[in-house]
Amino acid sequence: MKHIKNISIVVLAVCTMLLSSSCEDGTDEFFISETAPVVLSDLSITNVELDPVNINNPAMTLTWTEADYGQQAAVNYSIEIAADEAFATSTIATTVSGNNVATLSVSELNSAAGTVGLAPFAWSTLYARIVSSLGTQNGIPVASNSISFMVFPYFNYPFDDYYLVGNGVAPGWSNNSNNPALFRDAGNSNLYHYTGFFANSSGDFGEGRFKVLETRGLWQPQWGVTDSEGEDTPKTSGEIAGNPGTQDSDPGRFGVTSSGYYHFTINFGDNSYTMEPYDESGATDFTSMEIQGSAVTTTAMTQSSFDSHIWNLPSVRLVPGDLQFVTNTGSAWGGSTEFSGQATEGGITPVVVEDDYEVWFNDLDGRYILIPLNL
Repeated sequence: MKHIKNISIVVLAVCTMLLSSSCEDGTDEFFISETAPVVLSDLSITNVELDPVNINNPAMTLTWTEADYGQQAAVNYSIEIAADEAFATSTIATTVSGNNVATLSVSELNSAAGTVGLAPFAWSTLYARIVSSLGTQNGIPVASNSISFMVFPYFNYPFDDYYLVGNGVAPGWSNNSNNPALFRDAGNSNLYHYTGFFANSSGDFGEGRFKVLETRGLWQPQWGVTDSEGEDTPKTSGEIAGNPGTQDSDPGRFGVTSSGYYHFTINFGDNSYTMEPYDESGATDFTSMEIQGSAVTTTAMTQSSFDSHIWNLPSVRLVPGDLQFVTNTGSAWGGSTEFSGQATEGGITPVVVEDDYEVWFNDLDGRYILIPLNL
């Protein structure tokens, strides 16, 4: 056995020397050269109208010649879409490897159009080109010729909206009675606020209760607390549960132990909520509120009979432009973000797409939400 061990050591040493000699041989080198730009073919159609219903259908197919970097290596081809011929405002719609044809779906092309700033529901010019490159680092990129075509994008409203229901809030336990909307945070689309009056005049365990609905008129999906009903003692914070979001059975109820003003938050990102008392003693009691601006015909808002600081319009036509919430004192309020945000005096709220909107405004904290009804 000793002799076998010695022979094995000798063989291993010889193999090591051979491998070392092979590694030092630099005769096989990998050379690449910059390819000539590939040639992108013209489209067979010049007008592409995007269908918001069939978003997975193909919108357009691009074909181009193959790149030649001097080696048999897989080439990456990025489809670059731009709003201008200089490609100053552009985005990569998709990337394929080792293939010189690519099809963009309706949703992919619509997303690219929105990213580069095209207005929805209007014909605009888009530009496309192919950028070839090598490797995971996209080395030696070379852009093709560009082609142009007309596109009619649609608009996708990317947010979820939520509504209050329960005997502690205005509609009672009716799930379709102009239920107040929660106000989505402008910086965190998973976070929603509601600062307002919650009622529990009797102090009974079953009073002052509410839940959160995703759709008016439907009990599911609904959101509440993780405790079962009957064990759902009102708390100032905790975890949320939802049917069918987290379980099959209905969640417990949020609640307050006495009537007053509270700031409620619900975060669907980390499944948490808070319920804290709010001091509204210094708030101004406005007697009227209307929306004004280039986006709307001046329209009076309706003041809630349950909470005088909540104002709404069930439906109003808005067009691209801006608007403000104007009080009976002449002060005008607006925010810098579309669809939802927090207004300040003198601010201007942008409207980016025409539609009928449900509008809510809270004069306690300046929060607003514009919910499109048809997008």
